[in-house]
Amino acid sequence: MMWWLSWVLYEDMRGKVVLITGASSGIGEHIAYEYAKKGARLALVGRRENLLMEVADRAITRGASDVKVLVGDVTKEADCKRFLEETIQKYGRLDHLVNNAGVAHSFFFSETKDLKALTSTLDTTFWGQVYMTYFAIPHLRRTHGKVLVMASTASWLPYPRQTLYNAGKAGVLAFFDTLRVEVGDVIGITIVMPGWIESEITKGKFIHEDGDIWTDQMERDMHIGPVPVTSVTECANAAVKGVIRGSHYVTVPFYYSAFLLYRMFAPEVLDWIFRLIFVKHPQKPLSKQVLKASEVHRVLYPTSIQKAD
Repeated sequence: MMWWLSWVLYEDMRGKVVLITGASSGIGEHIAYEYAKKGARLALVGRRENLLMEVADRAITRGASDVKVLVGDVTKEADCKRFLEETIQKYGRLDHLVNNAGVAHSFFFSETKDLKALTSTLDTTFWGQVYMTYFAIPHLRRTHGKVLVMASTASWLPYPRQTLYNAGKAGVLAFFDTLRVEVGDVIGITIVMPGWIESEITKGKFIHEDGDIWTDQMERDMHIGPVPVTSVTECANAAVKGVIRGSHYVTVPFYYSAFLLYRMFAPEVLDWIFRLIFVKHPQKPLSKQVLKASEVHRVLYPTSIQKAD
């Protein structure tokens, strides 16, 4: 009965307080706009203050009743503690925590030149979510609040060139599934499983073998290939709808759920497909050849990511 009601009775977000990490661009930015349209008060976390201020201004025009900008790094425990302290100091409460901050890499594990390329991926993608949740739980208990978790279909898809990213997202999934059992009587946890979504990552912004981060559209074409990229607004809308109705999981786009069946019942098929498309002939993988020959990216990719900035 409660499951049925959750699809009918949505949580009223007017005046409630939402803290969002990774809010300066991409999914986090558009999640902020979705909450803004529902009248929430927002605390936006990110490292780029100028972009956060722009997001804050747009959130106000979309209906947010108040916005606070918090500049810092979720990989630093002290910063995470400060984000919560300043949010509580300003608003006196926390209703939703959105763990969105993340980075991805694009190289085969055996090509790693500097271990910081591996540790920095896990520091943001996994530990950033754990730190924020640790400091948020006491406040969420008081409000019977919720956590919106940005995991990934990469948590169960063996997508090549992102071994540590996949491991980090698998860790996020396991961590929050278990945490839901521990605290789910008072705190709701919704785990979002996005596929490829319009964002800085799908523009080609990756951590590279030496640990540096830069945008490379040719690398993006090899990494993603002829795979549809979903609009960021669709993803953000589905994520926020999911958390306010209390869903356990949200998969965007939904058809990625079919790959989970292959993973469970025919994993060798997935291994063969990914190896054929992305691993064989690594300098000229089939993924890039198909894009170059067919121009199919003009159909599969949103216009915002067809050319890197």
